[in-house]
Amino acid sequence: MLRRAGSHDHRRWLDHTAATRGCVRPVRLTGELHDVDTTTGAITRTRHTHELPDGVIYVPCGDRRAGVCPPCAETYRADTYQLIRAGLVGGKGVPHTVAGHPAVFATLTAPSFGPVHTRVVNPRTGQVRPCRPRRNVTPCPHGRLPVCTQRHTESAACLGRPLCLDCYDHAHHVVWNGWAGELWRRTMIALNRALRPLTKLHGTTLRVSYGKVAEYQRRGVVHFHALLRLDTVDPDDPDAILAPPAGITPHDLAELVAGATRATGFDTPPYADTGHTWPITWGPQTDIRAVTHGLDSGAITSDAVAAYLAKYATKATEPAGLPITGRLTADLVEHYADAHTHLGRLIAYARQLGTRPADWTTDDQRAAWHDTYGRLERWTHMLGFGGHFATKSRRYSTTHTRLRAERRTWRRTSRTDHWRRHHGDDDTTLVVCRLTLAGIGWNTTADAQLAADAAARAREHRALAREERTTSKENPSPSA
Repeated sequence: MLRRAGSHDHRRWLDHTAATRGCVRPVRLTGELHDVDTTTGAITRTRHTHELPDGVIYVPCGDRRAGVCPPCAETYRADTYQLIRAGLVGGKGVPHTVAGHPAVFATLTAPSFGPVHTRVVNPRTGQVRPCRPRRNVTPCPHGRLPVCTQRHTESAACLGRPLCLDCYDHAHHVVWNGWAGELWRRTMIALNRALRPLTKLHGTTLRVSYGKVAEYQRRGVVHFHALLRLDTVDPDDPDAILAPPAGITPHDLAELVAGATRATGFDTPPYADTGHTWPITWGPQTDIRAVTHGLDSGAITSDAVAAYLAKYATKATEPAGLPITGRLTADLVEHYADAHTHLGRLIAYARQLGTRPADWTTDDQRAAWHDTYGRLERWTHMLGFGGHFATKSRRYSTTHTRLRAERRTWRRTSRTDHWRRHHGDDDTTLVVCRLTLAGIGWNTTADAQLAADAAARAREHRALAREERTTSKENPSPSA
């Protein structure tokens, strides 16, 4: 670290690595950069990355998981916030009239697969209630009493763990994770069908647009937080976002969402040669609240919704206690699969149920297995869930791709303006890159620490500048 910090090109190296924003494991690229004259197509200058510090170009990894790369996850969180908020108040290509559309915030959970340790807080007194107090309780078939009178703390290790490990239906648990995305899809179909009476009543076509984030509960099952907005369909322009009739309120939409949630359910395909199926339905603990842009009893504000969804968009399996890893190999499954722990059994069942039977050898059988239970094996490291953590309907808002493109354009424009101020105006040059992968990660831990410290100082400087601008707007000077 001292050798790097004391080198003559330390400042140049910091400027070169600033684009990573402190990424934990940046992508290193090597190759050539060509300056091309856009009027003639001729290459006017060629540079190799060997001329740059470390001989490579550093690019952020872009991982959304805070447990893998906190700086890149923070960028993803900020983009998700802008994406969700634009669907509520407008901006980023979305008309500002969406602020008047009925919208609800829904939390949909999985059913119970067996009693687990919980922490319940009295909303009026703030006192923690006993976990599972029971009277006149009989032992379960395995000789254990399903009772817990403890008042657990927020960091208690037993939270989400079954009271009886043998009574808990781990197989149904991982299968539900595997079909949770399909359950959401069918719920949206049922919700749009439920809009038909309103369509006939008001003489217009309605649709529901949504932004959704998946989150793991401590017991290891996913549940969904979703923002649902009601729109009117323009027959001449299906991509247009029009306001629904004035007579429809957010509470009307909340009732429709609750009805679609209760009515949606299906059975999984028969498993292999046993023919066993599992029911896939939502749990009874759902929370559906209207979204407002001000203070209203029982409602939640648009900014709170956007911040809440963006926060959980960067999470993975950490709440369940499973370390973040890549796909689990057979050796890793053997290491993590423990019949004496809750997570160990979930991993074991995901791999066991997802393993194709030996007698399924035809192409049709392999394809059928790949599209159904085979997904559980591929997503064993996610306890069976293989869906995206942050998704949205097509017409809800902007996209992450567009936000990243706008950010790249802004940075490119800033660099171009800087070049023009120092080297004159030149609009006829285009930079074309021919790059290949050189590696992933920093060359040394010292480089990683120095880059992270520089990025932290840059974030602190931007935060102070933002605070000063906000303060100056709220308290303008007397001369202004």
